[in-house]
Amino acid sequence: MTESFNQRTQASSALSTAQLAAIEDQLSGSGCVVHVPGSEGFARATQLWNGTIERKPALVAACSNSHAVRAALLAARTAGLPVSVRNGGRDWVGRALRDGGLVLDLTPMRECSVNVQGLEATVAAGVTVADLNAAVGRHGLAAVIGNEGTVSMTGLLSGGGYGPLTTRFGLAADNLLSAELVLADGSITSCDATHNRDLFWAVQGGGGNFGVITSMRLRLHRVEQVLSGMIMFPWGEASAVLERFSTLMQAAPDELAAGAILSLGPGGAPVVLVSPLWSGDLERGRQIVREIESFGTPMVSKVGPMPASDLLSLTDGKLVSGRGYELATRWLTDLSPNIVSTLIAAYDDRTSPYSAIILHHFHGAGTRVAPEDTAFGMRQPHFTALIYGIWEPAHLDGANHRRWAQDLSSKLSNWALPGGYANLLHHDARDQIGSAFGPNGQRLLELKARFDPDNVFSAIPLPSSSRSVRSSGE
Repeated sequence: MTESFNQRTQASSALSTAQLAAIEDQLSGSGCVVHVPGSEGFARATQLWNGTIERKPALVAACSNSHAVRAALLAARTAGLPVSVRNGGRDWVGRALRDGGLVLDLTPMRECSVNVQGLEATVAAGVTVADLNAAVGRHGLAAVIGNEGTVSMTGLLSGGGYGPLTTRFGLAADNLLSAELVLADGSITSCDATHNRDLFWAVQGGGGNFGVITSMRLRLHRVEQVLSGMIMFPWGEASAVLERFSTLMQAAPDELAAGAILSLGPGGAPVVLVSPLWSGDLERGRQIVREIESFGTPMVSKVGPMPASDLLSLTDGKLVSGRGYELATRWLTDLSPNIVSTLIAAYDDRTSPYSAIILHHFHGAGTRVAPEDTAFGMRQPHFTALIYGIWEPAHLDGANHRRWAQDLSSKLSNWALPGGYANLLHHDARDQIGSAFGPNGQRLLELKARFDPDNVFSAIPLPSSSRSVRSSGE
């Protein structure tokens, strides 16, 4: 049996005074600020989005630039400490921290510059979705971002990166132009489509398994205004709404993205929300909104034009930091009647009022990238089902909420495509991890052995192989 995530990250004891002094001396003048347990900086840098995660790193090195990252990495390796990388702390499994390890805290690295004429942005490792969105929005431009502002762009892109503009412009990873990394041996290198091509390929959806990304150059787009919002339907119409949503999205043009959400409405009763995003001609978009409204009898319909920079206002903060979280995800070709009835029955049996099920459809630009062109190998149209078991307060036993999420995932596996969105898979989801990268799994393992033979870096899980290095959690 594969060892558990906690076993892989467990360390025997805290640092001695002499060890800590040696590390601090090694990092003196490097651009790192060292935070030790008990300090305010340590508490801030070890706070995670998922309130159930409890890990005890030995210390934190807050890094201000790539040379500081290099110094902290080499100090950790000299001291024999496991390493983790914290860009934002939003990973639900808590891979930003490792027990007894040194945390490379990249959140101070928040530089973001925009080349308006060149349609490019250069972002440092700690830049969040909200940071980038605000920076490019000031120029009437848009980037392929995620749905939550506190997510780091590095973390999003490393796993592929679905977002509201994915159908129009591809995944976040498809919009990477170049990256700078600190490799396991401490060398600082860059990669793009013509230089260090293997590393560039691996960075585009292969996770943080090959080095520490310290800077990225991203492609931008001219999208000043979109049509977006929310249409709420009563629970009694859930089956019809979801089946018509499935039909609409499977024939949708690039300009249309949309999510369907099963959650509680303002009065505490379950509802189905459809949240469309249209990034093309507004009149055509209004026709599609009217079509969505015809799915049932809307309780609320609030859809209108807005600047692309306001997209985060629709979703940001809905998944509250500090609650307990258990996530599961499946890829689905469609929302068949069997799948729809399974989703509705599962939500009827929810164990917490905070839990939710979210459905997004992947089509358009991202499906026209060949699977072998990037590490993210899932390029056929599909629905991504995101199952959120959520409870509060986080310290309460969440076994029933975890079981609810995993039971639904197991039921959906009867109709699901192999694999799943690797950015959200737990290391124990072995049945999905083996297929999460499509045809690219073995090449990723070979590149892992080449760039990081000692398995210093690890983030989203890689497939296992008799020829592979082990993959552990960040």
